Amino acid sequence: MLRPASAADVDAIARIWFEGWCDGHLGHVPDELVPHRGFDSFERRAPLRIADATVAEIDGQVAGFVMVVGDEVEQVYVDRAHRGGGVAAVVLAEGERQVRAGGHDQPWLAVVAGNARARRFYERQGWADTGPIDDYAIIGESGESVTVPCRRYVKPPRTAD
Repeated sequence: MLRPASAADVDAIARIWFEGWCDGHLGHVPDELVPHRGFDSFERRAPLRIADATVAEIDGQVAGFVMVVGDEVEQVYVDRAHRGGGVAAVVLAEGERQVRAGGHDQPWLAVVAGNARARRFYERQGWADTGPIDDYAIIGESGESVTVPCRRYVKPPRTAD
């Protein structure tokens, strides 16, 4: 079941986001970013992102989520216990739907260049790698950022059959 995220989902979103971030990013992002991405950073950011989030729920538990901002499918994460069961495809498709419902023809997302598992998943879902893109992660209270090498993926517009 898909539904808009609520304040009651914050803890689950923070945990899933942190675990998924570690699984997909450690070893693939600049070393200076890692100390700024402890669990506490996800606990702080998750409540601020509830309005952007849609959760997939299985048996009353948050199994995964997607966050959409404008034409970007910004965050796609699935609880470790539900990986491989189709949840990721469902939340990704919901992200695509939301982007298009918002009046945008072509959803896009950035994936850390070294995250081969995620890149294979997006490609299986029909997304195309359009090349390198630099993402910027905020670190510290000063607003300083670090450049994170990513790949830009787009979902080609649907064509009439």
